[in-house]
Amino acid sequence: MSARPFTLTADLLLRAYRLGLFPMAESRASRALHWLDPEARGVLPLDKFHLPRSLMKTLRAGRFRVSSDEDFSATIRACAAARTNRPETWINQEIERLFIELHQLGFAHSIETWDGPRLVGGLYGASLGGAFFGESMFSTATDASKIALVHLVARLRLSGFTLLDTQFITPHLARFGTVEISRAQYHLMLADAVDIPARFQTSPDPAVLLAEIEAIRSAHT
Repeated sequence: MSARPFTLTADLLLRAYRLGLFPMAESRASRALHWLDPEARGVLPLDKFHLPRSLMKTLRAGRFRVSSDEDFSATIRACAAARTNRPETWINQEIERLFIELHQLGFAHSIETWDGPRLVGGLYGASLGGAFFGESMFSTATDASKIALVHLVARLRLSGFTLLDTQFITPHLARFGTVEISRAQYHLMLADAVDIPARFQTSPDPAVLLAEIEAIRSAHT
């Protein structure tokens, strides 16, 4: 009798995140997933987020419309798309399938940045309790992904989240206050965060959201 092929489910994926693991593929075409729990982890402290003055000026100008969970599928597809400065991606079709399923179950969310009818930037990730696991972002217009990140942080703060996991630290993320912590420290933070009864606010009151963004900027001037 042949063994049944193993199918990874959204529930198993959430269990992996609870343990501190996250999946990556070698390429878009790859079928295999690798599970990572790196010795050093990138996290963005929500109470120490740095919002640059120039970006705050762009936010106040209202050049872009920002939404959440308006088009999750398009956002993850855009994150997975090949670009000139990044011809390959770690988001394969299996990851895309799993995250769309997580989104349908209420455990994955996206932030979208729009220029008129065009989706020009955004990000997506998984949520579990008071932990948000940022997966990927994209931008085809200046500052579009950065504005999505600001809106994500504001929503997480309003929703009572305590952990924003960026997986790794990059020079881009370091500009916003991302720090690197040990695996052991991350696991302690994760254990506390996943048991918090936070609920991601997809559509907070616009005035409350704007006030939170202004508070983020004021805290670090």
